[in-house]
Amino acid sequence: MVDIGHIRESLPQEVFDYQALLECLRVYQKPRDRIQRLVAKGDIVRVRKGLYTFGEPFRRQPVVREYLANLVYGPSYVSLDSALSSHGLVPERVETVTSVTTGRSRRFETPFGTFSYRMLTPARYTAGVQLVTAAEPAFLMASPEKALVDKVWTDSRFAGARIRDYGPYLLDDLRIEPEGLRLLDAERLAAIGQAYESPKIDNLLRFLRSLRAAEDNA
Repeated sequence: MVDIGHIRESLPQEVFDYQALLECLRVYQKPRDRIQRLVAKGDIVRVRKGLYTFGEPFRRQPVVREYLANLVYGPSYVSLDSALSSHGLVPERVETVTSVTTGRSRRFETPFGTFSYRMLTPARYTAGVQLVTAAEPAFLMASPEKALVDKVWTDSRFAGARIRDYGPYLLDDLRIEPEGLRLLDAERLAAIGQAYESPKIDNLLRFLRSLRAAEDNA
């Protein structure tokens, strides 16, 4: 019989990979069979192939889904709707954890919900990514500016060919409050926009500048 208490003491982190689990079970014969039994009992939970966490009775802290998103598929960081919601730019709570990756676009159904990933080229990937340390454990997430640029860029429903189209898209479709747009950092937006080299993102920046200019002249 496998002692889950021994595994819990050997693995201080809440989320762990298959190799770490095998190392804990190296003294047993047929450790793979024992892992299957642990999963069947609910002592550990298989998040996806090769990634596990403890069952609820053995967790020392709740599973942070944003942190889990960084591990389910990588390299990746939380962005798009999830980051916009976390930063208070959109009113709705987002059920699917949305991320950006340099790998292929993927979607995973797990015991902790759905995790989706959209592909960005490496040149567009890094600018504007933050390490969120307020949560434990820390995780990577887009800044408000980066999350908005990622959303506009990856949203195939929105062409963004005309500057005047951005008002209805941002304020009505995404339901971002004008005040939230005005609080975005102009220098960060410009730096992120340079990495995209895209007319669509250039038009976004022009619209946001026009929004600030209209407010200044009011």
